[in-house]
Amino acid sequence: MELQNDPTLLWFIGLYAVVMIGIGIFTSKKVSGSEDFVLAGKSLGPFVLMGTLLATWTGSGSISGGETSMAFSYGIWPALMLMLPTLLGIIILYVIAPKIREFGKFTVSGILQAKYGRKSRNIASVIIILAYVGIVSYQMKGFGFILNLTTGMSVGLGTLLGGIMIIFLAMIGGLRSVSQTDAISGFLMVGGLIITVPTIIAVAGGWGDIVANVPESHMTATGGLTTIQLMGYLLPSLFLLLGDQNMYQRLASSKGDSSAKKGQIGWLIAMIIISPSISIIAFASRSIFPNIDPGMALMATTLALPTVIGGILLASAASFIITTGNSYLLSAATNLTYDIYSNYVDKEASDKKLLGMTRLFIVILGVLSYLLIRYFPTVLSVQMYAYTVYGAGLTPALLAVFFWKRVNAIGGISSMLSGVVATLVWELILQKPFDINSVVIAVPIAVIVLIVVTLMTTSGNGNNREPVNA
Repeated sequence: MELQNDPTLLWFIGLYAVVMIGIGIFTSKKVSGSEDFVLAGKSLGPFVLMGTLLATWTGSGSISGGETSMAFSYGIWPALMLMLPTLLGIIILYVIAPKIREFGKFTVSGILQAKYGRKSRNIASVIIILAYVGIVSYQMKGFGFILNLTTGMSVGLGTLLGGIMIIFLAMIGGLRSVSQTDAISGFLMVGGLIITVPTIIAVAGGWGDIVANVPESHMTATGGLTTIQLMGYLLPSLFLLLGDQNMYQRLASSKGDSSAKKGQIGWLIAMIIISPSISIIAFASRSIFPNIDPGMALMATTLALPTVIGGILLASAASFIITTGNSYLLSAATNLTYDIYSNYVDKEASDKKLLGMTRLFIVILGVLSYLLIRYFPTVLSVQMYAYTVYGAGLTPALLAVFFWKRVNAIGGISSMLSGVVATLVWELILQKPFDINSVVIAVPIAVIVLIVVTLMTTSGNGNNREPVNA
């Protein structure tokens, strides 16, 4: 089947955009200060928390990269496996959520500083900003794919428009508005995907016809990938999720431990529905549209579905993208404000000024995100890079704060630096030898350095030597 633009689907995107902007403007009037802007006044109940966790985690990385690209390029089983790291990550976060709330920090960098000292906070802030700018960038491109499909507009122009909307929603009300739009988008995602799965299978002629129209390797366990290549796709999402500042901020923003637990359980259940649904839809798309860009697999099915169902799916896809983009943009801007600006530029800044600077940094980082996506050929490539920079650079040192009392400052900082350096060398200098993603190299290096350096630099009784604010 050939792709043919269907401008009528744009009405669904337009309606979604109007509702989200309206909610953003309404909730922005309730923002009373910088903490309210960043942590929503620690007022998130279980349903809103579940929705914002779900919408933040499931974005263009899933519908233009992740499960979508994996299902289209390698088959149904590798795509379904991508759900496992997410489920494992949610379970681990469930265990440490009370400790996250105890820290009460605006940023992951603040947690790291409490254990490893000020230098770790500075390094972490740079890592987070580098990774999150990358993540925001491919949300913008995902929105460009949507407008390209519906109107024939160039992906470049669509990316620009997506960037403007992401920046606006993040800037106007912070987490106070983002959490509300996230919650609505989360439930829209679940509903849209549940309706689409049986419909697209029927449109494609049934499961038998779908399987018959894809390469034989697409029905194997690894889809033609070697085991180490497959691990290179599975591990980045796990290590990003376990250290993701967005998740830590949202858990810290809940009303209490009970709300956090209920919200996370709901998030787990929703992911069990969403992740396989995306994989199945994209796999069916491989049968219907064999020659399209892998990143467009899920959204292309909107052109083969009945208009109403296709429109709902497209609106769901837009909600994936916009909510994830504005969440990561807000989070990165928070780092710039509280870890860099207030510590080194204006230590006496008023609460009002911090709020204004956060909004300004949202715009600046949004522009940088738009520029970055022009230098990566596919969504999946920038996704794997951004995930690994973050996962290898921060997650081992961050998890050690909660699970290993003996870890010290030099061990944590050495791990962070080695993880980032290993990622950049493997990706940018060596150009991914053997087509293996850098996570397979960088994460083990970061973990080994963390353990070895800590053991070599602690006293015999295991006491840490570093001062907390060194």
